[in-house]
Amino acid sequence: MSTLIVLMPPRDPAVHSQEWQLPELPFVLLDKTGRTQRAGRAALGLLPKASATVLLIAARDLLMVATAVPPLKGPRLRQALPNVVEDHLIQDPQTCHLALDPARLPDGRQTVAAVDRGWFRFIVEGFRGAGHRNLRAVPVARCLPAAQSVAAPVIAESAEPVAAGGHVDAIAPVEAAHGEAVTACVLGHVMATAPTLLPDLAATHTTPAALLELAIVRGAAAEGFAVPAASVAATVAALAGDADVARYVLTGLPGEPTSAADKAALAAALPGAQPLSFETLAQRALACKFDLCQFEFAAQPWRLDRATLRRLRVPIVLVVASLLVAIIGANVQWLMLARQRDAMNAQMTELLLNAFPRTTVVLDPAGQMARQLSQLRVAAGEPSPDDFLALADGVARSLGPVPANAIAALDYHDRRLDVTFKPGVNVDGGLAQRLARNGLTGAQDSSSGKWIIRSGS
Repeated sequence: MSTLIVLMPPRDPAVHSQEWQLPELPFVLLDKTGRTQRAGRAALGLLPKASATVLLIAARDLLMVATAVPPLKGPRLRQALPNVVEDHLIQDPQTCHLALDPARLPDGRQTVAAVDRGWFRFIVEGFRGAGHRNLRAVPVARCLPAAQSVAAPVIAESAEPVAAGGHVDAIAPVEAAHGEAVTACVLGHVMATAPTLLPDLAATHTTPAALLELAIVRGAAAEGFAVPAASVAATVAALAGDADVARYVLTGLPGEPTSAADKAALAAALPGAQPLSFETLAQRALACKFDLCQFEFAAQPWRLDRATLRRLRVPIVLVVASLLVAIIGANVQWLMLARQRDAMNAQMTELLLNAFPRTTVVLDPAGQMARQLSQLRVAAGEPSPDDFLALADGVARSLGPVPANAIAALDYHDRRLDVTFKPGVNVDGGLAQRLARNGLTGAQDSSSGKWIIRSGS
């Protein structure tokens, strides 16, 4: 079972939903053992197909709140969640998609994640329309080292310019816990969701004002920023305060600068940062249990979208054609057998009428022929094979080692002979074979103990 891990760009709050575009996305394809099969950057329609797809949702797009959640399930839980997090949101909670972390915190609370519903629907429907049916979405902040209990930023509703071409998303203030360790990670350059509006973004990647994705995790909270490269260290220092900071820089990201100077410039943005490979981030995403695809975005394999129907069009046509051929073939064979049956009945009727021309009504040619022949044998004085005398004579010749005086009674009815042996008589197992050699069939009735003898013909 292969898995495709894709790093998603954050939503640009200054761009309307009608102008959203997904750039070429960095991805890594893992086999069932977790080894990398392929890595690169590709447009949505050109991403490789896999058994499962995991989307890493940007920290700037998520708000994760640790709060007490009522013990509800299904639609009732979905209706209650907006009331739980509405005090933490800038935008209307009805415009947000809310997902619940199944794992509980040590104090019994649970984490509720909020993401703009329109943006999340745009991502999910885009991937499912491209053929990625088994889809999961996890917060990228949950995949960073030492991030035990994560909550991410409020969904941005506005942007504050800090440099030419850059911005920092508006976020809700997070209360700092004194002495609580902080994880800071530079996730690479900002990917635009409207490339036509920012044509010079790629050219600014090597400048000090280049925007970098920064995620900061502090205990049960996480924040995401788009920060100029020259301001990353100062931003981390200001937010961390006196707390210990574990610094990381995401490396091995497909499409990022590969020269030594570019790598050094990226590492210099956060001095003392340890490298965090994209493959390691992908492995941690596989272990993340917090799936944002819940409620209306939950996977529904029984529902077929247009892309799936297009892929299954040829198999469906083949199945329908096979059913039509099978039905037509069965009917043709039935017609052929019916004609053979009618021909055989006509032949038997003709034989019956030729042999017995006085027959006026023909219902069962074979049965009527047998009865007429039996009547002729009786009229000629010949015994019938199922007459009493014929059956009794056959039984006498088949007794073998069984003495003749061992028979207690003979009962003849319905063209069969019921033989009752005296109590204590040992009837050997070869009686049935001897009866068969004399043209008879016989078997012992388990309920009455009698032997039922019939003519073999």
